[in-house]
Amino acid sequence: MRKLLGLAMLSSFVGLLCVGLSGCDYHAVGSATHIPANVQTLAVPIFQSKVQAFNTETAFTEAVVRELNTRTKYRISASEKGSADATLKGTITAQTVTPLTYDPSSGQTSSYLVSITASVQLVAQDGTVLYQNDAMAWHEQYQSTQDLSGFVQEDGAAMRRVSKEFAKALVSDMLESFQ
Repeated sequence: MRKLLGLAMLSSFVGLLCVGLSGCDYHAVGSATHIPANVQTLAVPIFQSKVQAFNTETAFTEAVVRELNTRTKYRISASEKGSADATLKGTITAQTVTPLTYDPSSGQTSSYLVSITASVQLVAQDGTVLYQNDAMAWHEQYQSTQDLSGFVQEDGAAMRRVSKEFAKALVSDMLESFQ
């Protein structure tokens, strides 16, 4: 009797688990929900920029291409013109560098927060929008150097870190987000 009761409880648990997973739109990791199976090549032209910052669009484009090459089997092209099945377009829409902390003895800024917002869109060859996010925002903190003899400009390294994290999040969202 106890075995029968235990088996009934286990069966009920498995049934509830299956219903729960199907209700949450469960899917296997790595299965692209936004990108159709017939897409084999992606064009990733240099991102556009609406900000007055040097090299941000290049750093972001390079990071996205590197992430796509690392995590997917798509053939990546830099040119929009050609036979790519879809084009990933990006625009840097905002970039700010804000003082975050101050050195109490000198009153100078000791760290900064760089914030970047981008708009991205994956468009199929026929014009169908496969993926779109108009407000991807990323932040990175970096320290400023008070000792001018050992000064190392840190904002470029912070920008590379932001672009790398942005690329990871973008590719994950394109490939594995729930509909």
